[in-house]
Order: sequence, then structure tokens, then C-alpha cells
Amino acid sequence: MRRERVIETIKDLPNEFDLEIVIERLIFIDKVEKGLKQSEENKTISHEEVKKKVSKWSE
Repeated sequence: MRRERVIETIKDLPNEFDLEIVIERLIFIDKVEKGLKQSEENKTISHEEVKKKVSKWSE
């Protein structure tokens, strides 16, 4: 994550906030950015593959 993105996120918050909210928001943004990058690089799996993997969890 870039410093500029962190600064933008903090600027969008109200004057007073819980630190947990900032941390959760930054983690969310980081995960979305990583997912978008994976998608752009065709490093994704199909919906059917996901369903197979998830079904194994309940075995």
C-alpha cells in the first residue's frame, strides 16, 4: 500500500475516530487492491474451483 493511499484514507475520517476503524479500513483497502492486481494478472480461479475448495472444508 502506498503512503498516499493511507493519507487519503485518514483525511476521509472524521476528526475523532477509533484506531480500530482506521486499521480495519486500511486492511480492507489493501485486500481489495491486492485482489484487483491479481485479477489484472489473471491470477484468479473460477467460481467452480472455489466451490470445490469450499466444499472440502465441510468434509
